[in-house]
Amino acid sequence: MKHDDRAHDVADSGGEAQAESTFAALAAPLVDEALSHNASIHADASPESLHQLRVALRRLRSLWWAYGPLLDRQENTRQRALYRFLADAAGKTRDWDILLELLAGEKNETNENGEEGATCVTPACLREARERALAASRETLVNADIRNVLHGALASTSKELNTAPERHALQKFAAKRVRAAEKSLRKRMRTASRAKRADYDLLHDVRKAGKKVRYLIELFGPVLDDVGQDQTLKRLKKLQQCFGELNDVTASIALLRENTSLFADETEAHAALVFLKERRKACRREAVRLLREA
Repeated sequence: MKHDDRAHDVADSGGEAQAESTFAALAAPLVDEALSHNASIHADASPESLHQLRVALRRLRSLWWAYGPLLDRQENTRQRALYRFLADAAGKTRDWDILLELLAGEKNETNENGEEGATCVTPACLREARERALAASRETLVNADIRNVLHGALASTSKELNTAPERHALQKFAAKRVRAAEKSLRKRMRTASRAKRADYDLLHDVRKAGKKVRYLIELFGPVLDDVGQDQTLKRLKKLQQCFGELNDVTASIALLRENTSLFADETEAHAALVFLKERRKACRREAVRLLREA
C-alpha cells in the first residue's frame, strides 16, 4: 500500500513545516525498519534482530502517542495497543534470549573465580524452550499480517492528519509534546525516589517514561531547540541502560520461576535463581542511586 509522501516537510511554498504533513516522513522509515527486522527473524532470528524489531515498534508507539492530540482518541489507542501487542510477540522470544545470556554470564563469573568444571553451556531444556517461543513469535507475527497492518496504519493516520481542518506548526507542536513527556518523566522520578523502599513497578514506570522522552527527542531532534539536547540524551541513555538491566533481570527471574520444572536438577534451578536475585539487588541499588542523583 502506497502513501502520499509529497510535501511532508513544508506546509506550502515558503511556508513553515506542519506537524500534520510531516507525520508520514517520520513514520515511514520506522515502518520500513520494523518490516526489515520482521523479515530478518523469519530468516535468522538472532537476539539482535528481535531486539531491534521491538525498538522500532516502540518508536512507532511513541510517535503515535506524540500525535495523539491531533488524532481520534479511540483509533489512536487501538493503534498503540496493536504496536504493543506486536512488540510483546517478539518480546516473548527476546525474554528467553536475555535469560540465557544472564545464565551464561553466571557461568563466566564462575570460570573467572577459577572453579573447575564450570562451562558456558546453558541447559538444553532452556534453549529448547527458546526455540518453542520463537516458533510462537513467528506464528503470531505472520498471522498478524504485520506488513499490511503497518502500511494500513500509516496510510489511514496520514489521511486523517492531512484532511484535518486545523494545522499546527511542527516546531511548536514537537516542543510541546516533548515537554509533556519530560513532565511525565519528572513526575515518575519524584514518585519513585520518594518511595520508602525500592519499588520495582515505580522504577519500571521511570524506565518507560524515559524511553518515550528519548525516542521523541530523537524523532523530532532536527526541529527542536538543540540547547542541552545532547546532554539530555546522554543522561537518558545512562538511566535507560541501568534501568534496562534491572528490568531484564527481573523479567528473567519471573520467567525462570515459571519454568523451573524444565530443569532435571532442582539444585541447578535454585542456583540460577539465587544468582539472578543477587544481580537484581545490585541493579536495583544502582537504579535508586542514579535516580536520587538525577
